[in-house]
This record gives sequence, C-alpha cells and structure tokens, in this order.
Amino acid sequence: MRLTNISGMNFEGLIEREWLATNGQGGYACSTLCGLNTRKYHGLLVAAMSPPVRRMVLLSHVEETVWTSHGEFALSCNEYPGAIYPRGFQHLRAFNVDPFPRWAFQGEGFTIEKSLHLMPGENTVCLSYSLLTGEKSVTLEIKALLALRGIHELMYQWNSRLAAEVKRDGLVQIPASSRTPEVFLAHDGEFRSEPHWYLNTIYRRENERGYSGLEDLWKPGSFRWTLAPGQTVHLACSMEPLELKRVCTDLERARENFDRHTAIVRSEVDEELETLLKAADAFVVSSPAEPPDQGTANVISQYPWSSPSGRTALIGFNGLFLVPGRLDEGRSLLLSLAGKLQDGLIPTDFPESGAAPQYNGADTSLWFINAVGEYFRLTDDEQTADSLLPTVEKIIKAYREGTRLGIFCDADGLVGSRAPGVPTSWMDAKVGDWVVTPRQGRTVELNALWFNALRTASSLASRLGKSGLAQEWETLAQKTQASFNRIFWNAELNCCYDVVEDHGSDPSIRPNQILAISLPYPVLASQRNEAVVRLVLNELLTPMGLRTLSRRDPAYQGRYGGNVVSRDRTQHQGSAYPWLLGPLAAAYVRTQGRNDDSVMKIHEWLKPCLQYISGDGVGQLCELCDGDAPHASRGAIASALSVAEILRCYANEVLGIATVRPKARPISVSAPGKPVVTSTPK
Repeated sequence: MRLTNISGMNFEGLIEREWLATNGQGGYACSTLCGLNTRKYHGLLVAAMSPPVRRMVLLSHVEETVWTSHGEFALSCNEYPGAIYPRGFQHLRAFNVDPFPRWAFQGEGFTIEKSLHLMPGENTVCLSYSLLTGEKSVTLEIKALLALRGIHELMYQWNSRLAAEVKRDGLVQIPASSRTPEVFLAHDGEFRSEPHWYLNTIYRRENERGYSGLEDLWKPGSFRWTLAPGQTVHLACSMEPLELKRVCTDLERARENFDRHTAIVRSEVDEELETLLKAADAFVVSSPAEPPDQGTANVISQYPWSSPSGRTALIGFNGLFLVPGRLDEGRSLLLSLAGKLQDGLIPTDFPESGAAPQYNGADTSLWFINAVGEYFRLTDDEQTADSLLPTVEKIIKAYREGTRLGIFCDADGLVGSRAPGVPTSWMDAKVGDWVVTPRQGRTVELNALWFNALRTASSLASRLGKSGLAQEWETLAQKTQASFNRIFWNAELNCCYDVVEDHGSDPSIRPNQILAISLPYPVLASQRNEAVVRLVLNELLTPMGLRTLSRRDPAYQGRYGGNVVSRDRTQHQGSAYPWLLGPLAAAYVRTQGRNDDSVMKIHEWLKPCLQYISGDGVGQLCELCDGDAPHASRGAIASALSVAEILRCYANEVLGIATVRPKARPISVSAPGKPVVTSTPK
C-alpha cells in the first residue's frame, strides 16, 4: 500500500477520502483523512458489544493541540454550524493506512507522527504520538470526545450523570449509566477532569443522505504531556479496565508479527494481490463461540453501517476464505450456517440489534451449496462434506416441494419465488412498502444457481458413495437445463430474459444472466455464451463494474445519491457494482479460454478498481458507483463483495492462483508483464 498523497489536496479532498481499521470482531475505527467525522458511523473506537453486532460509537473523536514557543497549533478539526473548528487539517502533511493508520503533522517547531492501533480481538484502541523533530520539548493536549451510543443513533446532551473517575494512576473510568456503557481511558500523561458537552457537531454526509446529522459529544476531561524529541506517548480507550503497558507490549508484538508475515507474503505475491488480501481481512470476523471454545466465522457485509450477512459471505466465499487460505474459518462458517437452516433456508442477514437471523433471500441457500462445493473442490475434506450433505439435501427437498418466501419448483424443473412485498433476490432495494425491483417469478440467476446446486450436490453425493441421491439430482439437473435453455432464451436480443413469469417475460438487460455462464456448472448452452458475454460488455461494462440495467432502458438511473428514496430507486436501476466483474471474468474465461489475451483483457477491466483501492479508496473498495461517467464511488466505503470478487478474479483469472495462504508454490504460467504465483488444490 503506497503512501496516500495529500500534497496539494484541499479540505474537500481530505474529507471525501475515508480510512478504515478493524479488530476482527466487528469493531472498527473509521473517519476521513484529516479526522473530521462526516458520518455518525465514524469513530476512533466503534465497539461490538456482542461481537460482531450491537456496535456502539464510544470514542468518537479526539481534539488535539500542540504548544511550542512559536504558539498554539491544532491537529484536529470538527464541523459546527457555519464553521470548521479547529482547522488542524492545515498542519497535516502525510497519511498512510498500511499497516495501520498514521498521520504526520508539521508546524513551526515540531513534526509529530500520530498512529492508531485497534487491538485484535478486543474492543480497545490505542492512539500514539511521537515527536519526530522539533524543539527541546512541546506540550501536547488531547481532549477525548465520547458519543456512547449505537451506530445508527445520535447522542444529545442529557441530564443524567456522566462523570470521569480516576481509578488509579494512568486509568480513568467513565461509569455506566442507564443509557451508556462503561468506558476506560488509559494514558501515560496527566489527566484533568473537565466534564463538558460539545454541542452541535455536524455530520455532513448524513445530511446529504436525508438523515439527521447533528450530535452532541461529551468530554470527560483533557490529557497532557510534555513531549521531548524521539518520545512517544499513548492514550487508549477500551470497554475493559486495561494496563497501558500491556497494550504497548501487545502492539509491539503485533507489529513484529505483521512485519514477519508481510515479508513472507511479499516474497510470494505481487503488491496488488497483497493489497487485496489485506482489504479482505477486514470483513471476516468472529462471532460468539458456538459451541463453547470454537469461535464461529462471520462476514460483515459493508463498513461502516452494515451487519453480518450470510448472503454476502456465501457469494464472496472464494475471495474471503478460499483464496486467502482461511480454510478453517470457511469450514466454520459453513457448519454454523448449516446449523441455522430453517425450512430449507439459510439466513440472509444477522441484525445489528442481535435479534434472530433474517431469512429473506431465495438465493442464499443455493449460494450455500455452491460454497460447499467450492470448499470441497479445494480441500477434499470428505468429513466436512459428509456433515454438510444432509443440509444440502434438505435445501433441495424444500425448494422442490415449496417453502417460505413463496419459493416453488414448477413442472419444468425451474424455481422461482413469489413473496408479496419481499425482495428475495440480491437486488433487494425497498422503500416502505415499495419494492423497487420486485423481480417476482423465475429469475435468471436463481435458476442458474439452482442448476449449479443440483450438479454440485450430485457430484458431492457421488464422491460420498450415495449413488441414488447423485442420480436423482443429476436427472433433475438435466431437466432444469433443458427447460432453462428453452424458456429463458430471448432469441430477439440473443441473450437471457431477466425474469420469466407465468404470463410473460422481462427482457430487461441486466447483469444477472452472466451467472448462467460463470458458475462452476453453467446452465446456459455453451454455444450461446459468447453472445451473452458480448451483450453484457457492450451494454453494462463500466471501468468500475457492471451496470445493473442497460442505459437504453427507460427505467435507467445513472446517478446514485440524495435521500433514501432517491438512492434506493437508483441502486439497481443503473448503478455499477464492482463485484460483478468477478462473474464477468469467469464467464469470459469460460468463453475464450485462459490465455495471454484473455488474461490481459481481464486485467484491464480490473485496473480501475485496483487503482481505486490503492488511491482514493484508502485500502478498500466501495459498494457501488454511478452508472454514468465519471462513475463516482457511492454507497458504503468498504464492501466485502466488491473486495472478495475482485480478489478472487485477480487471483484466479489473472494470476492463476487457487489459494495464497498459508502456502503458495510458483508455476510457469505467467500473466503479461508480471510473474505469477499459484498453489493448486489437492
């Protein structure tokens, strides 16, 4: 990850770019380059109270001031009605997010480096400040501003008691109240109790999105140090009483481990792959142990506002678990989701509140079967496959007989869903009772997934010695494939219908049909592949992903923004999604073969996303972009699906890598202009 170039960047440029750090349990830290919070989701410690959900913004911000013989210098900035104050961005000289967020500030008589460390596996953040050059000594003051509320809420001044209590030298406690959790601040300086409310902090992105964006923050007091050249001081915030010395020791050990690991990875893979692997690490998190002593992997779908998602974890399974070599965690996820099966449905979402999982996706269970097949293809783990086969069997049985969400299987062997008022596909935007893209009936991707699931299940059953089941599912798969190619083919446009209903078909040109080619078992007749790929390239390809609707469609919306109604109206009616480049690349290779020309073409498609991650994305890839040029980034700043599919695509299709960690072996195949590293499944 290269240093983010902020030279010449104005204030607007600094607050448009957002960084992210995560702790592996759903907690995170996130803000803009200059530290001005523009979202209610921004904060220096956003803690998962019941990992990985029930997240709360604890430490929202810190206000930092340096005094030298030349005067007073602010390092931080906030936005208030009609004012940006203080204006610390004027002293910001450099920023880097790798391996952890770091800032360099410079003023008359000092150069200070600030760094932020989230402790892995715990709700603790440590801020460190080092005087790199300057006078004999300077004074540093930090005021901690606390929000103490859920990520979707806002804090306002209230009358109940908030207080700061010195528990021992170097440790300050903010006791729990009826509305706020207990918080601890550890430091190696001098604490002065000065409780005070900071009123009317503005979060401009919330206002732009049609939400309330005004908050009051509470300051327990200030922390001061006299800082000599070469000296480093610390301020830590946590949900637990902590020893600062232990935190610093753990940080040093973590940094040594990171350096050692990075040296190994860099010796085996290129910089772009390394950047993608680091980005993917942010999304795989640990859930409470199930059963005891066995933590369960889960996936945060997007930062900074989304909760874990079963659908996202399964669509991005290859890129999040298999390519990075997180095979144990991938196995854990599959077994955990299998244990939550209800009426043939795998959970789609896990609410932020910690409430029961939601089962609102007709496609999620079929993505589950695909993930089981991909895991087994890479590992040959027959014991796990045997454990999961009964779940696969229940899913297929439920879909054939009909189950919740109006899921049905018709006489032609095709599946669909009819759930009034419920968007059951991944195109699930909904405003009140209005389902923007209902797509009720037999959708093209659901049937591509259904055929792929039947063939995957048949292959698994055959490998596990269950020939009767294997033959039954293979027979149904053949029927489904014949029906699909007869009913879904739009001869007029030389592509697939998006949805087939009982009384007509939807000819909208959308990217969903690419899954009929890209999945491990493609349902579309091979002689039709090239026509579909050509149409998708001509109608839907942008530098940052595939549009969700052709520009020639009257319903096309090329700009995503405004309030929630405006955004949801546009979300799947023209917005471009980076993750769809993954299926496109797989379909292209299936059509053209993997050769120098196809590898070069796919690499060209991926370059804008790769450049974005290393540039404006500050180490992450956004959820979606405008369908119209210049294809500005929109939605969530960090998307698990975007990262997972670009990583999988870059590793599999460009570099020829099956898995990177924990071990990689070089082979002779090379992409144009760069060496290739790969490891192969057993």
